[in-house]
Amino acid sequence: MNEWPIADVARAAGVTSRTLRHYDSVGLLHPARVAENGYRFYGDAEVARLYRILSLRALDLSLPDIARALGDEQSFADTVRAHLAALERTRSGLEQRITAVRDTLTALEEGRDMSIDDALAGVDDSRYENEVRERWGDDAWERSAARRRALSPEQRRADDDRGRDLNAALRDAAATGRTPDDPALQALVQTHHRWITDQWGRTPDAESYIGLGELYVSDARFAAVYGGERNAAVIRDAMTVYADTHLR
Repeated sequence: MNEWPIADVARAAGVTSRTLRHYDSVGLLHPARVAENGYRFYGDAEVARLYRILSLRALDLSLPDIARALGDEQSFADTVRAHLAALERTRSGLEQRITAVRDTLTALEEGRDMSIDDALAGVDDSRYENEVRERWGDDAWERSAARRRALSPEQRRADDDRGRDLNAALRDAAATGRTPDDPALQALVQTHHRWITDQWGRTPDAESYIGLGELYVSDARFAAVYGGERNAAVIRDAMTVYADTHLR
C-alpha cells in the first residue's frame, strides 16, 4: 500500500499541513497512521477521500456539508468521474459567456442597439438565479439550467433569438397603448406562456405566472427589456388577465 507523509500530501494537494490537521480534528479526514514521533501518514484511501473533499470545496460547500456528502461512499473513480462532469459543465457555461461577450462586442462595433439582457449577457449567465430559486424553488432553477446546458451553441442562439423577438413584440404592443385584455396582446401573452413553459421545463400555474409578471415590473433589469416600468406594467396586467382566464 502506498503511504505518504503529511508534508508531501499537503504539497501535492495545494493545501497546508495545518489544513490537513484541521480536517483530522473535525473528523473529516484522519491519517492512515500516526508514528511514535507524531508524524502523520496518508495512504491510498485517505488520498482518495482528500480528492473528494477538495472537489467539494471547489463547489463552495461548507465543511459540514462536505461531511454529509462524504457519507455517500464512492469509489475514487466515481469521484473523479463526478468531478470531471462538474468541470465540463463549468466549461460549457464559460463557453456560453464567451459567445455572449463576443456578440456584445460585435454589436457595439457595428453600432447596433442592444437590450439590457444582451448588454449584460456575458457578465453572469446565472444573474437571475436568486430570483428564480427564491420565488419558484431550487427545482425550477435546476430544470431551467439543465435545459440550457443541453442545447448546442446553435440551439442556444436560436433560443435567445426566440426570446428576444417575443419580448420585442410584447414591448411594442405595450408601447402602442393596447389594453391588457386586447386580443392581439393576449395572443402574444399566450405565446409567452408557452415560451416560459419551455424555459422552466414545467407549465407555470396562475400564481407563478402572475408572480413572474410582478417581477417584470419590480425589477428594473426586467422592466428595461420592455422599454420601462410603464410597458412592463401593461404586460404584467395582460399576464394576469391570461392567468385568470386560462390557468385557474
